[in-house]
Amino acid sequence: MVISGIISCSTNGLGENLIQNNAVLTKVGSGFSFTEGPATDSIGNVYFTDQPNDKIYVWDWKSNQVKLFSNNTGRANGMYFNSKNELLSCSDNQGEIWEFNSKGEKTATILTAFNGKRLNGPNDLWIDHLDGSYFTDPLYVRDYWNNFKQEIEERRLYYRDSKGIISALDEFKQPNGIIGSERLKKLYVSDIDDSKTYVYDIESNGKLANKKLFCELGSDGMTLDEKGNLYLTGKGVNVFNPQGIKILHIPVDEDWTSNVTFGGKDRKTLFITASKSVYTLQMNVAGNQ
Repeated sequence: MVISGIISCSTNGLGENLIQNNAVLTKVGSGFSFTEGPATDSIGNVYFTDQPNDKIYVWDWKSNQVKLFSNNTGRANGMYFNSKNELLSCSDNQGEIWEFNSKGEKTATILTAFNGKRLNGPNDLWIDHLDGSYFTDPLYVRDYWNNFKQEIEERRLYYRDSKGIISALDEFKQPNGIIGSERLKKLYVSDIDDSKTYVYDIESNGKLANKKLFCELGSDGMTLDEKGNLYLTGKGVNVFNPQGIKILHIPVDEDWTSNVTFGGKDRKTLFITASKSVYTLQMNVAGNQ
C-alpha cells in the first residue's frame, strides 16, 4: 500500500530547506493497532513495532514494502541496533530488554531488573559506540500485564553497560523519548508528563553531565539529523535547531505521532510511526550517524 499526500508544513523560515521540494508524506503501511519504536539497520531498512499485537515489522526501502519480522516480541516498544546489527527492544511485558538476530529470533533477555526489582517498563533506548544502552523507564500500566506489582517507585533514566552493569542516572515525572549522538556528545531525554526535553553532555562509561532544559515540549519518540536538529513527536513532528528553537512542524493526519527516525539508502528518508500507520517523507538532510 502506498498513499501519498502533499505535505504542508508550518515553519518560521529556518527549517524550510530540510524537506525536499514537492515531497509528499507517503503512507507505506496501515491497519496496525499502535505503531512505535522505529530503528534503522546497517543498510537503511527500518524496523517498527505494533505493540498491542506483539509484533515487529520491517520496511524494506528497496521494495517500499512492509513485512513481518517477529510475532513474539515481549510487547516491544522502543528499539535500537547495536554494533553487531542485533536489534534490542524495550519489551515491557515483564519489564525487560530483549535481543533479536537478523531472522527475527529472540537470542537473549539482556535485562530483567534493577537491584533485584522489576523495572516499570522500559520504553525507549539509545545505544552508544561501546554497546552501552541508555534507556527510559516510565510507568504505563498495560492491560496485558498479568499480576503486575510496582517494585520501583521512581521513573528513571538508566544506563546498562556492555557487561550488564546498570546505573540509575536521573529521575523524571515520566521519562519517554530518548536519542543521543556520539559526534555531538549529547543525549536528549523527554519528560513527557512535564512537557520538557532535556539535553546532557555525554562523558565516558555512561556518565552524563551538564543537564540543561532544551525546550518546553515533551516527546514520545525522537531523532536527530546530521545538522544536529532534534525531531520530537506527539501532534505531528516538531523540529528544533541545536539552540532549542522550533524551526518546523510536520503535520501527520493521525491521532498521535509516536516516533520517528531516518532510514533508506542514504538515510534521507524520514520514517514516522503514527497510531495505526507508518509514513515516509523525503528530506534534504540525513539522519545523524
